[in-house]
Amino acid sequence: MSRPLEGVRVVEVASWMFVPSGGSVLVDWGADVIKVENPAGGDPQRGLITSGLIPAGTVNFMVEQPNRGKRSVALNIAHPEGREALLKLVETADVFLTNYLEPVRRRLGIDNDAIRARNPSIVIARGTGQGPAGPDAERGGFDGASFWARGAVAAVFPPDAAGWPQGQPSPAFGDVMGGMALAGAIAAALLKRERTGEPSVIDVSLLATAMWQVSPLVVAAKLFGLTSLPRGDRRKNPNPGVGVFRTADDRYISLILLQSDRYWDDFAARLERPILVDDERFNTSEARSKNGPECIDIIDEAFAGRTLDEWKERLADFEGVWTPFQTLAELYDDPQVVANNYLPAMEDAAGNPVQLVASPAQFDETPVEVDRAPELGEHTELVLAELGIDWDEIAALKSRGAIL
Repeated sequence: MSRPLEGVRVVEVASWMFVPSGGSVLVDWGADVIKVENPAGGDPQRGLITSGLIPAGTVNFMVEQPNRGKRSVALNIAHPEGREALLKLVETADVFLTNYLEPVRRRLGIDNDAIRARNPSIVIARGTGQGPAGPDAERGGFDGASFWARGAVAAVFPPDAAGWPQGQPSPAFGDVMGGMALAGAIAAALLKRERTGEPSVIDVSLLATAMWQVSPLVVAAKLFGLTSLPRGDRRKNPNPGVGVFRTADDRYISLILLQSDRYWDDFAARLERPILVDDERFNTSEARSKNGPECIDIIDEAFAGRTLDEWKERLADFEGVWTPFQTLAELYDDPQVVANNYLPAMEDAAGNPVQLVASPAQFDETPVEVDRAPELGEHTELVLAELGIDWDEIAALKSRGAIL
C-alpha cells in the first residue's frame, strides 16, 4: 500500500524535538523529509550523547525517534552559497518546516518572503514557543517552559509535599504533542492547496498545544473558578465501578464501568462478592451512588486478595473496560502493541538494534515501518546532485565552506 504523503517533499530547517517530531510523523506518512543541518555539529540534539544526558556508546534515542527515515543535508545557511543551495532545495519542495525564530530567519534570508519568492506554492509551517503574535512571539521556548509551565499543564497536577510543582513526567512531553499537531495541520494545508491552489502559512505553538491538552479545565477555570481537577476521597466516587484498585502484589488496575448496571452481575461474580448483587445497597447504580464508600471497600478488599496476574486471568474475557497500569518496559510485551507493530524495529547507523515508537495513525490497516535517523550530512551530495548541481561544483562548495 502506498502511504498518503508519498511524493510530498518537506524541507525541514529545525532542531531539538518539537518540530522535528512533526517531521517524523510526515515520514511515517510517506513524505520525503530533508533535514537541513548546520555543518558545525548539526541539530544540537545530536550533542546529547556527549553531554552526559545519554550514555556514550549507546543509541542516541533522542535523535532516532524524531528523525527516523529523514535525509540529512548539511548546509551553512549563513554562507551565501549555502543559503542558495537551500533555496534551490525549497524550489523542489511542497512544505518548508521550521522552528527558527523570525529574527533569525530574516537575518539568514530565509523568512517567508524569501521562501515564497523561490516557491510561491510552498506550504510554510512554523513551530514556536508562544505563537506568531504578541510581545513574546520572538522569544524562544522549550516544552518545559512554554508547554508545561506557561501553558498550565503542570497546574493540573498536584504539587509535591513542599508545594513545588511537578516536573514533566517524560522527556519532550509537550514536544511530541505539538509535533502531531504540526503534522496534521500540514496534511490539511496540502489538501487545501490541492483543492484551491492556495498555500498556507501554518503556526503551531507549544503554548497553544498545552492549552488544548487541558482545554476542559481551562474552560472550567473561567466558569467555576477551578485551578485544578478536584481530587476528593476516592471512596466517595458516585460510581464505584469507576476507579483505581490495588492488587495483592501492589500493582494497580483501572476500572471504567460507565454503564455499570450492564456489567455489574458478571463483575460481582468475577470478584466472588455476591453481596454486590444480593444487597439492595449495591444492586443498582442508583443504590451504589448512595452507598459508594461501603461498595468501594468491598471492591478494594476483593482486588487486594489476588495478584495482577491472577486478575488478568480472571478478567480476561470480561466485557467491561479495565486495564492494568503498565510500566514502560511492559509495553514491549503488550500483545496489542506487538500485534499492531506500535514499536517497529530498526538498526541505527552503528548497527545497534532499537525499537522506536510509531506515530499513532495507520493507513489501509498497514503498520508503520521505520528506518534509522541519518548521520549529519549523510545525504548532502546526493540531494544536491538531484538538484542538478554537478560534482565539480559540489566539491567547490565543500572547499568554500558552504556545505559539509
